[in-house]
Amino acid sequence: MKRLHLILALGTILFGCGTNQQTADTSGQETDSGLNEIHRPQFHFTPRAKWMNDPNGMVYHNGEYHLFYQHNPDSTVWGPMHWGHAVSKDMVHWEHLPIALYPDSLGTIFSGSAVVDIGNTSGLGSEENPAMVAIYTYHNAEAERAGRNDFQTQGLAFSLDNGRTWEKYKKNPVMENPGIRDFRDPKVSWYEAGKKWIMTLAVSDHISFYSSKNLLDWQHESDFGKGIGAHGGVWECPDLFKMPVEGTNQEKWVLLVSINPGGPNGGSATQYFVGEFDGKSFTLDKEFLADQNTSSTEPAEENKDGVWLDYGRDNYAGVTWANVPEQDGRRLFMGWMSNWDYANQVPTENWRSAMTIARTLTLENTAAGLRVASKPVKELQNIFDKKISLKDTTVTNELLLSEQFTTFDLKLSLEPVGQQTDFAIELSNDVNQKVLIGYDATKGQYYIDRTSSGANNFSENFAGIQYAPRISTATGFDLRLLVDVASVELFADGGKTAMTAIFFPDEKFTKVRLLTPNGRYKLTAGEIVNLKSIYDERVAKQ
Repeated sequence: MKRLHLILALGTILFGCGTNQQTADTSGQETDSGLNEIHRPQFHFTPRAKWMNDPNGMVYHNGEYHLFYQHNPDSTVWGPMHWGHAVSKDMVHWEHLPIALYPDSLGTIFSGSAVVDIGNTSGLGSEENPAMVAIYTYHNAEAERAGRNDFQTQGLAFSLDNGRTWEKYKKNPVMENPGIRDFRDPKVSWYEAGKKWIMTLAVSDHISFYSSKNLLDWQHESDFGKGIGAHGGVWECPDLFKMPVEGTNQEKWVLLVSINPGGPNGGSATQYFVGEFDGKSFTLDKEFLADQNTSSTEPAEENKDGVWLDYGRDNYAGVTWANVPEQDGRRLFMGWMSNWDYANQVPTENWRSAMTIARTLTLENTAAGLRVASKPVKELQNIFDKKISLKDTTVTNELLLSEQFTTFDLKLSLEPVGQQTDFAIELSNDVNQKVLIGYDATKGQYYIDRTSSGANNFSENFAGIQYAPRISTATGFDLRLLVDVASVELFADGGKTAMTAIFFPDEKFTKVRLLTPNGRYKLTAGEIVNLKSIYDERVAKQ
């Protein structure tokens, strides 16, 4: 118990994208009953067992999408951090691999990234067999307990066999700490114009940019973020990438920054910035924060300038895949589907936490300015099953959409008959538990209400209503919901507003209704598609 209390105490300080002993690999120790646990997602990635948080080292190489993740193989609560590992051909079906990185004398293995050193700039591989290189944060808990501030440094490991085995660089750490408590989560990418690597690093309340020609020797270039954006908590898990602006010949740089606490609906969340990057400095677009809305009905002062990738409570620490083939062209993203307000307490038994579905990000012009839109990856079609097409109809008060599926992809196009009024999609079961995903016409905001969703007494911060701004100025509504047995992901108005929320009903939600309590809506198009389990048929049928 003392060990557990110590882990939890450390967790309250260092939750984030971030904890010393080597442990046995438990990646294969998962039973059929574990897969069939009532709240085990059926099409979202989860660890085979024990604890998981931030996605790490996401990289595409030799036909595989690699997903590493923060992992405690000894407990279902946050603890000494390792890098768990899985691979996929389609970002939907996953193969669990042994733990990739274990703690060592320099510390435990916090968050970071991975790249393929195609030009062999590091000399760790060859041109014929380039190294996959992981850059991560070492967290030295002993140094922290001793009262030092330099307990986080950056380390490096490399693999020459498609990530199956890893060797740590013998001269670690590759970056020492100048005496800053929060100095972590390196996201490394190749900057072609300058023929160099750029490291985007979270440093307390801002981002620091470093450059290197060889992944081994780093120099500081600039800082960004002090006094800009939301500052309700520590900045974590950054990502920097260039994106085309849809429908134009323009390109912009996007900087993701996760923050804990300080999210728009409480706890942890991911904000972003749009601007320019010249290989040294990131410069914010002047109009980016000028006309943004907040999703909170009573926003905290520190949230007033945040623009959020996902306004739901359960999408955090997400980053994008490196090395996606140029002919693919997509910017592919995945986040951790939980919130530090309650992640250690959620009522699952054999495992804790899931990832969001993989998403394609695009940069689009909106009434509020340039905004990042999110959509589920097209590969989700690989688990499409039976489909119900919804008839064109006018809805007064209520319409039953389905009572067949518990995991599904729902698309709806709605037009108000007369003035815009409230509507909601209700997920419910036979024991009077429900989740509402809807639109509040008075506030002009989308919302997710999980106050009656089932188990919620494990944390006073869990139940409640989450809000998100509607950016679209159209009169009609374009909605897409991905519903798993314990989560919903809302993509509204072509993904310009996204919300993710988890829930824990005592029985699976089997009924789906469209509610229009204060007016009428015309359902002009819609379909609901059953999503098959990503596990084998034997387990899925139990």
